[in-house]
Amino acid sequence: MALTFRTLFLMLLAILSLLLFEDWVSTPSCNNTDNIVNNNLKVMMVADLLLSDSGFVNRVFRDYYMSKFFRKSFEVLRPDLLVVLGDLSARGSGLTRSKWVSLLRRFYRVLGPFVGLPFHAVLGDRDVGECGEIDADRVSWIANKFPGLDSSGCAAFEIGNVSFVSLNAVALLCGGSGGLRFEVEKVIERESVGVHMGTERVVKRVNGSGEFADEDVLSGSGPVVLLHLPLDQARNERFGSVGDFEKYWSSSMDGLNVVSESRGDLYKLLHTLPPNASEYILQALKPRIIFSGHSYTFSDHVHGDRTREISVPAMSWNARDDPGFVIASFQKTGRADSSEEKR
Repeated sequence: MALTFRTLFLMLLAILSLLLFEDWVSTPSCNNTDNIVNNNLKVMMVADLLLSDSGFVNRVFRDYYMSKFFRKSFEVLRPDLLVVLGDLSARGSGLTRSKWVSLLRRFYRVLGPFVGLPFHAVLGDRDVGECGEIDADRVSWIANKFPGLDSSGCAAFEIGNVSFVSLNAVALLCGGSGGLRFEVEKVIERESVGVHMGTERVVKRVNGSGEFADEDVLSGSGPVVLLHLPLDQARNERFGSVGDFEKYWSSSMDGLNVVSESRGDLYKLLHTLPPNASEYILQALKPRIIFSGHSYTFSDHVHGDRTREISVPAMSWNARDDPGFVIASFQKTGRADSSEEKR
């Protein structure tokens, strides 16, 4: 009888411990949320979910805990927009179209209460392929499955008076068939025209002329930029002038190969956009702030022109032991505040 009671007690203790662990593992712990204001636009940024179609554990255990994590995050933070910064899938570039559709259904089941929110996804290398694999037709088909993306995997949209531009960074690094990189650059050029026209009006009000004389006015005047691959963070200052930027832009738009190294080697060694493409984005779009994924860890980097880039940690147990995301709070004009959230 004593043995039976002891066994029952241990079983109850194990169940209680499991329930406590389940609650702990699915509850976000929040850092630096003091600046998150309720009446600002709140955006939940996640990256690298790496959903896989293989294995019972992936399909049941991880999906269950990720779904519960999303639900509790929604209850605590009440975001206005959900952004996925690429690599929704672990092996999406190798999936058939029917398996892609199945994976997207799983993703929407995992989202739970987020399904009713505005949602935007950026394409990652695991979604569309690494350098040498990326194909314009496949990119177009996958992009068509996500709201707002054009055939090149890019988008520009506005919510709560905050402008966003998302770019297919994999195409910028790797190129791709069918002029895919050229299509992405056309998006940057189109959005750049609006940014610089708006900046010109600001400068005229400040100094009475139409010259871009004050770089402080230009910096940060553009949209929030969303990428999968981070910008290069170790480049030198060789793009210090507008002339340097214009040389890159003109050569790029003429279809020249502006990356001298092997693109495959760049992808494997850097896992970032090369210096010229990074500076192209900074000069053309003058981002208010940049959010990127792919690195699996959180970082907060300030580029040479004082543009801030937040690297969002992976939201997957496949990538790290402590999945996380970032909640960003945007004022209607001016700064953007962010905080990292972890499991």
